[in-house]
Formats: sequence, C-alpha cells, structure tokens
Amino acid sequence: LTWFPIFTYGGGIRYLFEPTFGYLLGFVPGAWVCGILALEFPKRLELLALSCLCGLLTVHLTGISYLVVNHFVDNENTQTLTSLLVDLVNYSIIPLPGQLATVCGVSLIAYILRSIMLY
Repeated sequence: LTWFPIFTYGGGIRYLFEPTFGYLLGFVPGAWVCGILALEFPKRLELLALSCLCGLLTVHLTGISYLVVNHFVDNENTQTLTSLLVDLVNYSIIPLPGQLATVCGVSLIAYILRSIMLY
C-alpha cells in the first residue's frame, strides 16, 4: 500500500470527513458478507463470484451511505447536490469496471484455493 494514495491526507479525526472513508469502512461488512456467503454456498465458481459481488455491493452501499450522510452533515453547507453526484460518480461508478474484473479474478483464485485447502 506504500504507493497507493489511501491516507494521503493523513489520519486522525479529520479523515472521517473524507469522501473515501465510507468505502474503507465498507470493507469490514463487505468481507464478512463475502466470507459468510462463500462458505455457505456449494463450491461452484459462479456462486463464489456471486458472494464476491455481494461483498462489493456491501462496500458500495456503505460508501454511498457515508457520502450522503457526510454531504448533509457538512457544516459549511458549501456542497451542492451536483457535488454529491460528482462524488458518487467518482467513487462508485468510475472504479466499477476494474472492481468487476477483480471480482472475476478473486472468484477464480477462491475456487482454486477452496479446491486445494478445504475439499
């Protein structure tokens, strides 16, 4: 993670108001949903992909919810509905094709590892 701009603005309380913080929070329930579904479903590639998609959906729903709440809680009231839509496009729509490609790769890796390790 050294070269990725994840905490480029530093840490601390101020980082809670960054638009990407909700997506970082979404990794916790997203990983839980993905893991629970992957272990509950039979070992089939399409079901593992479905569990990854549900995890991705959880991350996005958490991130979008955080963006909306952060937008309306902002004390400065300088943000408009347009800025909220721009943030939604920048943080949820634009990265989606790459994330869907990652879901395909992760599903294949999970299928192979489940074949080796669990059964």
